Amino acid sequence: MSTAPALAFALPPIIQGGMGIGVSNWRLARTVSTLGQLGVVSGTVVDTVLARRLQEGDPGGHMRRAMEHFPLAGVAVAALERFFRPEGERDGASYDLLPMYQQAVSRAREQFTMLASFVEVWLAKEGHRGLVGINLLTKVQMPNLALLYGAMLAGVDFVLMGAGIPRDIPAALEAMAECRPAAMRLDLEDAPDGRKEYLRFDPASHWDGAVPALRRPRFLPIVGGHTLAGVLARKTPGIDGFVVEGPTAGGHNPPPREKGHFTGGGEPLYGPRDEADLDRMRDLGLPFWVAGGAGSPERLAEARAAGAAGVQVGTLFAYCEESGLDEGLRRSVLAGAARGEVRVRTDSRASPTGFPFKVVEWPDHPAPDAKRERICDLGYLRNAYVKPCGGVGYRCASEPGDQYVAKGGQPGELEGRRCLCNALLANIGHAQPRDEGPEPPLLTSGDDLALLGRFLAGRSQYSAADVVSYLLGDGRA
Repeated sequence: MSTAPALAFALPPIIQGGMGIGVSNWRLARTVSTLGQLGVVSGTVVDTVLARRLQEGDPGGHMRRAMEHFPLAGVAVAALERFFRPEGERDGASYDLLPMYQQAVSRAREQFTMLASFVEVWLAKEGHRGLVGINLLTKVQMPNLALLYGAMLAGVDFVLMGAGIPRDIPAALEAMAECRPAAMRLDLEDAPDGRKEYLRFDPASHWDGAVPALRRPRFLPIVGGHTLAGVLARKTPGIDGFVVEGPTAGGHNPPPREKGHFTGGGEPLYGPRDEADLDRMRDLGLPFWVAGGAGSPERLAEARAAGAAGVQVGTLFAYCEESGLDEGLRRSVLAGAARGEVRVRTDSRASPTGFPFKVVEWPDHPAPDAKRERICDLGYLRNAYVKPCGGVGYRCASEPGDQYVAKGGQPGELEGRRCLCNALLANIGHAQPRDEGPEPPLLTSGDDLALLGRFLAGRSQYSAADVVSYLLGDGRA
């Protein structure tokens, strides 16, 4: 049986968070990895990110350099023919879109997905022997098996997954490493009792000859507390450790254990039951890292004293020079943070997933009141449901309301929802043009953003190396 290799390295004390869409890009992950920590690329929507980078002319030729090493013949050539625009000038034209994912997609669509995660991981690993991971959202189910296989083809060392319960992933990684078909249960709304559907991926269907055996990466679920970690540790073979993430972390948060309690500003209220018991985490006997409000040398020391291997840090890395955030947005937020004028709000309605979502507010937001079109043209956060006829359909609470309701969605789910797929692409400079103007950004960060002014200490920018040095406490902020 294929297994992950025995640990031949010390566990890194710092995991760089796999943030957003393209924020944790290959440049950031590569830098952190070469500094001896675990650099992590975001695999969320990375296929669309690759398509847009190619349409922008692939400045520097990095995408094409990595694509030359993709082992499946003809896939890179087809991708270039479809999306590469050598001139890179779009003159306000819309980006060409990939077909939206469904339970089953074409071989070509699957291969482009594999190519995208391969490229991101290959570039992050290029020219060094450090550790590189990929972060995926369990909630974004349908592309995940192809994304994982593409990352494995590039030699990814770790897989991290949150925003759901990734119970099927260890077995899927094992199967793909051994050249066997992999499957995972498809979450299905409105399903009658006993109805089960699966997502399937067969490595052999993509190879003309022998299918290569691959090294299985280590798997770290991202959990909200010790209870879920304990269940996964007992019932899911193949887990190699955990990231335990508190509700102060950026992006999606688990809902509070105590339902129906809100702050005066309407934010969901978290309490002691939402805090992980690190003693219980230690008793599981697996390495774990603490995330959410962990971006300081004091928090790293506290975590290690409690038995953790270290911390996962997102916010500090999100605003460093190597991150994928649009430079203008990054500089604007840093200026606001230096003045103490940034705020992170937990919005219980913004995400079409229904999970609370952290939203950054600051005075210089380029489009704070921009009208957002109700749209779902990328489809990553769509929910699968059973149609009255028995077939599988797809709906998203950010799509036009009449369409959502016609598909059986509840009208009460529509209020306040935003298309996160498009908004997060705007954060990294890939905004889709709209009739009202470019898709406006929607930044997400952890609560630590409010403390960033102290870290800046008069600087207007900083590097990933500055973050690692600060966290390890060598005296340089």
